Amino acid sequence: MPRKAKNTKYKMKTHKATSKRFRATGSGKLMRTKGGKSHLRRNRSERTKAQFAEMIPVEGKSIQKRVKRLAPYMDKK
Repeated sequence: MPRKAKNTKYKMKTHKATSKRFRATGSGKLMRTKGGKSHLRRNRSERTKAQFAEMIPVEGKSIQKRVKRLAPYMDKK
């Protein structure tokens, strides 16, 4: 059985919920999905329901930093 080298770096685990909610664009911009898509949509207009499908950019630097920490390999896909 092969042994690991002493100075081996370990991979971080990706927070799966974060990786499902956010996407990185080719230019590196962080995009997020909108909430409120799952239920009680019968009463909404068609235009509002269509807007739920859009992804919008993440503005706050603190949130971007947190997402990078939770999903460290997202930009390398």
